[in-house]
Amino acid sequence: MTMETPDPLPASTDALVDQITELAAHIHAATYRLLILIRELDRRRVWADHGCNSCAHWLNWQCGIGLNAAREKVRVAHALETLPEISEAFRQGIISYSKVRAMSRVATPENEADLMNVAYYGTAAHVEKLTRYYRRAKEAEALEAANDRHEKRGLHWYYDDDGMLVIQCRLDPEDGARFLKGLGGTVEALREEDPGDVTAETRAPGVIPGFLSAAHRADALVRMAETVIANGVATPPPGERFEVTVHIDAGSLTGEAPGGMSETDDARPLCSETVRRLGCDAALVGLVVDGDGEPLNVGRRTRAIPPTIKRALNARDRGCRFPGCNYTRFVEGHHVKHWARGGETKLNNLVTLCGRHHRLVHEGGFSVEAVDTGGFCFRDPRGEPIPDAGTFPRKRGDRVAALMEENRRCGLDIDAQTGASNWGGETMDYDVAIHALFEADGGFGVPKTEITSVGQESPH
Repeated sequence: MTMETPDPLPASTDALVDQITELAAHIHAATYRLLILIRELDRRRVWADHGCNSCAHWLNWQCGIGLNAAREKVRVAHALETLPEISEAFRQGIISYSKVRAMSRVATPENEADLMNVAYYGTAAHVEKLTRYYRRAKEAEALEAANDRHEKRGLHWYYDDDGMLVIQCRLDPEDGARFLKGLGGTVEALREEDPGDVTAETRAPGVIPGFLSAAHRADALVRMAETVIANGVATPPPGERFEVTVHIDAGSLTGEAPGGMSETDDARPLCSETVRRLGCDAALVGLVVDGDGEPLNVGRRTRAIPPTIKRALNARDRGCRFPGCNYTRFVEGHHVKHWARGGETKLNNLVTLCGRHHRLVHEGGFSVEAVDTGGFCFRDPRGEPIPDAGTFPRKRGDRVAALMEENRRCGLDIDAQTGASNWGGETMDYDVAIHALFEADGGFGVPKTEITSVGQESPH
């Protein structure tokens, strides 16, 4: 292996500084291009072709970017689409990714000009602190609005001249959503009780046929009150775990009758691959039947993979083995050759997968096979092997020179002053800056005296 000889270091300090700032600006411009490509990769869902959980997981797998940093790059990439001024400055290498990342958390088409003013003349630390203060001020404004709404909640009623009860109600948005969900469910229950009750006489004028009228919603509200009177105010029971009995079609399970279906005890259909996935490593009571519906075997409630083998499997795999996946919790054992097709429950026929990749291998068209070296080869739905992390072809050569040449080819005139700081040591007035952002967004809801209290740091 030969080592590339680095270019001689600059002799003077000024030349050293110029090379650093110029190369940094080229990197800013290249990072912009990277984010545009990432956005397109996410839009095309290329990551799904390789069985990855998300675009961020693909970047973690193939580009060596940490998951948190990858998620931020995907977020920023999509945010840039609606921020033309920030996007253009970033494209030219004038502002750094650090500034763009901070601004994209709060930027809108209305306030990006004010943010860019700070980004041009301030440091990355100034931008970070400004956006942090602004977010806290926005949160304070939102909290004040929520408390104001909560204070205005209420229910009033009176009897009209014709004797009808008129009800007026104001609810918090979340309480209103719960009320409407309960009302809608009660309306549907009433319709199931008497589907023929929707007539031209009871339907309100202008209501589309097939939709229940305001009269039916009133009936539902009365039913909700009657239910409470009859049963009291009940507390929802805590979640419970239920044992599921699966009626398994023997032919479809083994592959001899792929058209067969299995079902749960309450006649909910399950496809064969779903049953095989559940049977890889789950607590089941299986009633296996033949083509005539005659029981062949009723299994006891057992684990498909014994605890001793499961411990050895966990010690060997230490998480999901699917390429690019780093999940280590809530994983499941998978039979490479399913036990219904003669596969044995032994270590070299088992591989650990997370729930999502376990489903992809069974129902998603992906596959896995053991290889002679003792590992596993995963294939996509086309039958193509999924490469290991970081194994896509890499181009060699002078990467720094190629980066700078590519930026020049794109029409970017980048030099040592392009991305250099314009800050002259002035004190940053965060009060004024935050007011400008609020005004750009259409108003200010937090008194100026409260702005500096949103953060713990000194505003200067």
